[in-house]
Amino acid sequence: MTATGEVSQPPVAWRYCGNQVKLWREGAGVTREQLAQESNYGYDTVKSMELGRRRPTLRLLEVADGMCGAHGKLLAAQEFLRPEPFPSYSMSFVRDEAEAIARYEYEAQHIPGLLQTEEYARELMATHWPPLGEETIEERVAARLERQSLLRQPTKSFSFVIEEAALRRQFGGEGAYQRQLEQLLAVGEQRNVTVQAMLTARGLHAGLYGPFVLLETPEHKRLAYEEGQITGVLYDDPDKVSTIARRHDMIARQALGLEESARFIRKLAEEQ
Repeated sequence: MTATGEVSQPPVAWRYCGNQVKLWREGAGVTREQLAQESNYGYDTVKSMELGRRRPTLRLLEVADGMCGAHGKLLAAQEFLRPEPFPSYSMSFVRDEAEAIARYEYEAQHIPGLLQTEEYARELMATHWPPLGEETIEERVAARLERQSLLRQPTKSFSFVIEEAALRRQFGGEGAYQRQLEQLLAVGEQRNVTVQAMLTARGLHAGLYGPFVLLETPEHKRLAYEEGQITGVLYDDPDKVSTIARRHDMIARQALGLEESARFIRKLAEEQ
């Protein structure tokens, strides 16, 4: 099993850059109080950035670069401080997903990321708590949309089973919900993609243990991924993957068929 989670340590880039600001500041004889005052930050905020607990901001880098005579050396760090396009715990999964020849997903809470409109993705990320910064939201929305290019590779196959509750969850401004449903219908018409709905009226079913994604690699090895609130786990253990695969087979049988699912989603869209 491969397990990745939110690490207790901040990103290395934050810590390295913060330490460089501290070294340049001390070398130039600039106090932390002076840097805080000039950059319009509190003392504790600057300290957190220097220790790498917070991401050093562009404003801090600009002010520190000028005050310490770094001649652009501190400012150059901004390229390495851009927000990560994905949570750290999901990076292994994203890499394997890009190479996979087949992908199967069951989702209960929201529309799967590969099927989301830009509006939906942005609205969903805006609900993150604690709140994400605007720069992080934009970076992650762009990364999610870029991932959707996988669907356009006709030799890769994709299967999605989505709970009715997720399909009915409305969001955004006028027309946003309807556009999301229409995107599901459009993508579901691709010959390499299947989209199924799991009706609430089905009652108890095999998917109630939680969402997951199954991947098949080019070497025909199978992987399973489960994601929680602040962690993600990628399994390659055959027994664990087999359990998830058999569960997916049952979920797909218990969900509506492809044509029935399309009719159900189209009905939801027409009700708007």
